[in-house]
Amino acid sequence: MEKMTPKRVFINNIDSYASKCVAKFLCECVGGAAVDPDAGTEEEERTHSRAPAFQVVGTVSDTCHEDRPYVLEEYLHLNRDQLLSKLMDCDIVIYNITQHAEQLEEACWAASALHNEMERFTRPKMFILVSTVMTWACSKPVDPDVPFTDEIFRRRRAHPNFRQHIDLEKRVVKMGKSNRTLFSTYVVASGLQYGLGEQVFHFFFKTSWLGQEQEIPVFGDGCNIVPTIHISDLASVIQNVIEHQPKPYYLLAVDSSNSTMEDILKAVSSSLGPGKIQKRPFEEASLTQEFSVMELDSLLVNLRMEAVHLKELFSISWLCESGLVDNMELVVEEYQQSRGLLPIRVCVLGPPAVGKSSVAKQICEHYKLHHITLKETVSLSIAVLEDAVRSADPDADNEDSAAEAKELLESMKESMEQNGGLLEDHLLMKVVKDRLMSNPCRNQGFVLDDFPKTYEQAKELFYAEEQESEDGTSQISSSYKRKIMPECVLCLDASDGFLKDRVMNLPERLVQDHSYQQEHFLRRLDRYRENNIKDESVGNYFDELDTTPLYLVSSSEEPDCLLLMQKILDTLGQPRNYGPGCHEVEEEERRKAEERMRREDQERAEQERREEEEATHRAACWDEWKAGLEGVRQQEEELLEVQSVPMRIYLMELVMPTLTRGLMECCTAHPQDPVDFLAEFLIRNNPFNS
Repeated sequence: MEKMTPKRVFINNIDSYASKCVAKFLCECVGGAAVDPDAGTEEEERTHSRAPAFQVVGTVSDTCHEDRPYVLEEYLHLNRDQLLSKLMDCDIVIYNITQHAEQLEEACWAASALHNEMERFTRPKMFILVSTVMTWACSKPVDPDVPFTDEIFRRRRAHPNFRQHIDLEKRVVKMGKSNRTLFSTYVVASGLQYGLGEQVFHFFFKTSWLGQEQEIPVFGDGCNIVPTIHISDLASVIQNVIEHQPKPYYLLAVDSSNSTMEDILKAVSSSLGPGKIQKRPFEEASLTQEFSVMELDSLLVNLRMEAVHLKELFSISWLCESGLVDNMELVVEEYQQSRGLLPIRVCVLGPPAVGKSSVAKQICEHYKLHHITLKETVSLSIAVLEDAVRSADPDADNEDSAAEAKELLESMKESMEQNGGLLEDHLLMKVVKDRLMSNPCRNQGFVLDDFPKTYEQAKELFYAEEQESEDGTSQISSSYKRKIMPECVLCLDASDGFLKDRVMNLPERLVQDHSYQQEHFLRRLDRYRENNIKDESVGNYFDELDTTPLYLVSSSEEPDCLLLMQKILDTLGQPRNYGPGCHEVEEEERRKAEERMRREDQERAEQERREEEEATHRAACWDEWKAGLEGVRQQEEELLEVQSVPMRIYLMELVMPTLTRGLMECCTAHPQDPVDFLAEFLIRNNPFNS
């Protein structure tokens, strides 16, 4: 049997959401559909059925280290001549213009260039333009209840911001009429795409998943009907166009839903978020900075559409034919898997005072999880029930649920009154289960602190009922268990002596808060030891379910738990949630810049203060030195004065009188040698010679 050669497919911007999903889908297609079942043996058929049907190549918008095994070749920053050469090597050229308006010019050039090169084709080529239903956005329906179909595509009217899109659609259709045998062209007008991580709806999924808003915003009145399609179904449509090459060259790619924006966001909020929505002015959408201009326009599209050609020409294996709302559970799971938003579920067990709550808080802070304690869970449940009873509307449809809430609230309060503030096990199980099944815990995950305490409680909390399978064997239903079953169980432990010493050294306030009074603490410690000596302990229950607990021992040599926490973090791995967003990164950079400037200002002020202090100190030292020097000078002058008095008296009495007369005589006589004259005068008149 002749080996089937895979078709080479070019896709633009293969690193963008839609193009990447289409590329992955085509890469996974096999060529079995094209094999003649009578052409060879069964083994040959299996070999051919496993052969890839397509080889995908394409352009990327930027350098990225992401591994894309579904792409055979990637092209970055090609000029037009280089790009045309790559296009000529391909059997199918797909240009997606649903996300990036800047790709319009390149798509138009690519179609024109290939059309002009038809004479050089060595084999037929196909050009598929993946456009958007926004080229129908201003179309006027004859009857509001009658959907638009691809049979009347010539009557479509584009949104003002999508006129270039409709012009390109018309040019592509026209080019395909020249020689359809050699160069066939198709336009696939896609509805708003969802699934596999989301794009246009991502803001609403993310807001719901984060759980930081009490209500999910609906921008505008939400009454507009939004034509949608799962991105995998869009890829399937493209595959069918490639394989069947239908006669109609314009195809609508939308599912059969006619959901309004309000319907969609209600479903998103219920599945991921608080379950409530709030209508806001559409102008606020632009303030979120999460939407592109194309996406903002798309949020307001109001079209009732039906893909007639898809139903008549293809047998598509739809993933979500009934739309986003009906398949929300599947889409949410895809969203979490595609973006790595997988919950981390941890159970922390151990004797009293071993440090369970401290460890649980550190885990929650590091991984952004929800800290679940019995006291807080019961209090929260009572508050929610009281609010439900208080705000119940007798005329509303949820009268039964309000009555159930009232009955449960009364049962809980009665149980707590009869058991010293504690709930009976069956009520406690319900409260904890409801909390673990809440959207926040299912989204981010949780750390269950010091519960369950016994084998029976663990079995009742995490037990999954057995169901009979089609072949008659019993199977455990994993759906419920999978959603709340801890993936990691941490069993902390320490010696009784260490725990007693630790309690004795705690501040009195903490002793009162945790009920660590001596008798109560010892009773709780004995009860814990007794429960864990039994064969049916909580740890044994998790062992039976192949969730082996991680046993960690605290000791006085590790008082700060750093090594303990490092072991835990190594076991749990990397966080599985959203990293900081662009705005959060900018805010963090701004905060760091402000902190750096503040630190620099402080350092500069400190430097100036030190310099001023040093200058003041130097001036003080100088003044002190000058004052000391002046004192020394005065002392020396006084000493010289005292020492010069006898000499002055001596000279004035015995020397100066005779010397003065000699000088006067010298001045009178004007001798030729005055010095000799003066000497002789002093010798003659020396009073000590007489």
